[in-house]
Formats: sequence, structure tokens, C-alpha cells
Amino acid sequence: MNTYDKFLPEDIPTWQTPFWESLRDHKVAVQRCEECGTYRYVPKELCPSCQSVAAVWAPVDGEGTIYTYSVIRRGPTEAFQADVPYVIVHVTMAEGFRMVGGLLGVDPEEVKIGAPVRVSYVHANDDWTLLAFEPA
Repeated sequence: MNTYDKFLPEDIPTWQTPFWESLRDHKVAVQRCEECGTYRYVPKELCPSCQSVAAVWAPVDGEGTIYTYSVIRRGPTEAFQADVPYVIVHVTMAEGFRMVGGLLGVDPEEVKIGAPVRVSYVHANDDWTLLAFEPA
């Protein structure tokens, strides 16, 4: 049996569960403020633009471009160390906000700012699906 031995979310507030459920369903959804339309990623209790508490979970198309990235050459644990070098990207999504995740399927020396990517899903275990990106 293959066990996922990297970090997984802990103590997730109930109001954030729709995000994690959307990943499990492979249909990423992000909070969007009902007052001003600002996307809230990572999920927040208050809108960073207008401080409204009103939000809906809006599906996003999952397409974006690499804004910046880091090549990780020393992992924080033995499980991550087995994957080095790996890439963490900040992606400007088509809707205008940024998301962060690992980049799959690209040699770290070949990553380019501005490259098109799309959301990918990493099935960690029966309870957790994690967000990543892959070339579009």
C-alpha cells in the first residue's frame, strides 16, 4: 500500500471545507466576495478589499500563467527530499487572482515565467486531494 507521507492540512475550519471538497471533486472553487467580487484565495473570513463577510464558492476555470516560481533543492522532510529538485509556482489565474502550488511534469531548469499552466489534482489519500499545476 502506498502511503502519502508529506504534509497534509490539519485543523481546517468548517467554513473552508467547500474548497477542499472542490479539490476532491476535481472542480476547484474559490471564495468570491458577494459585495465587491474579489476572489479570496486562500479562503478568508473577511474580504481583503472591502472587509465583507459575504462570499460564495465560485468555480474557476483552472487556467493561468506562471507569475513566479522557486526551485526547491532541499526538502523540509525526508519525503520531500526524495522529490528534489521540485518547483513551487505562483500562478496568476485567468480570473485575476493568484494561487500557489507545486508544478508537475516540468524539468525545474525549463520553467519559464509567463508559461501557461492549469490546475492539476494530487490524490494524497481517501480524505485529501491537493492542488498542483501542470503545463497547459
